[in-house]
Amino acid sequence: MKLSVIFPNVFYREGQAGVTRLIQGIERTGFHELGMFDHVVMGYPTERRRAPFYPPTMPIMEAFSMLAFAAGITSRIQLGTGVLVLPQRNPTLVAKQAASIDLLSGGRVRLGVGTGWQRAEYEALGESYDGRGERMDEAIAVLRACWQDSHVHYLGRHYQLDDMAFEPKPRQGSPIPIWIGGTKTPALRRVARLGDGWMAMNAPGDPPLEERLATLQRFAEEAGRDPADIGLQMTLSPGPLQKEARKRFFADPALLLARTQELAELGFSWAAIDCVPIFQHGYRSVDALLDYLSEVYDVLSPVLEPPTESP
Repeated sequence: MKLSVIFPNVFYREGQAGVTRLIQGIERTGFHELGMFDHVVMGYPTERRRAPFYPPTMPIMEAFSMLAFAAGITSRIQLGTGVLVLPQRNPTLVAKQAASIDLLSGGRVRLGVGTGWQRAEYEALGESYDGRGERMDEAIAVLRACWQDSHVHYLGRHYQLDDMAFEPKPRQGSPIPIWIGGTKTPALRRVARLGDGWMAMNAPGDPPLEERLATLQRFAEEAGRDPADIGLQMTLSPGPLQKEARKRFFADPALLLARTQELAELGFSWAAIDCVPIFQHGYRSVDALLDYLSEVYDVLSPVLEPPTESP
């Protein structure tokens, strides 16, 4: 099992020195990946729209900018997005951003992508919220064409590249892994058709995880793929625990270990831990957060792979 730590954006307040110390500490502890959350803007509730899932003023650093910064101050840890809202960005530019970071980091990028949920954010970026699923499929094709073809020729409904050169290619020597997030049926179909892996999470109203895994397996077989070739990652969350256990889930490494073991038994090779709930439990300084993350790593180490070696 590998473990991705989602960077807590609130720590931007610590400035360059504090952010550097936090990222390097996460790498030094042994975690396998630094993951970046993605939103560009967050809409206030209005008469036309409900409140977003997160407080509108929650700080969110730009994902690729942060990964580029992290690439320059680390040597081993993988660098990922979890997940990038792909259809609200230009995919050719995303291909260039990801390839550049991958090249200069020594081939450490893993790109998690999703369609997002916030219409107002799409509108603020000049993109249509409607049809985002179809654009997502085309965007994934554009990314892979840019990363592997010497003559990039893609003529889709939404994106067109007419015999273009795209250089330099990613460092990995093959297309950067694309893992797809989402919990609903269209997302699972997309993972089965196009994804190198599935970035799973629990959302209100979702069926049990075992049921979603069975659905993904069926979709993969219908697409002519071996389900075993699709990687699996789950964001650690309480699941169906009792109310009191749910309250202390992120403050109790033993509960995190039990959930990680359950996921490993279900075939997951990656887990992700969100640092925001940990921050909310009182670990509000760089030192306090790193000390707690070190404790979590030690407790989970029996089910974790050894740290990735530097490329």
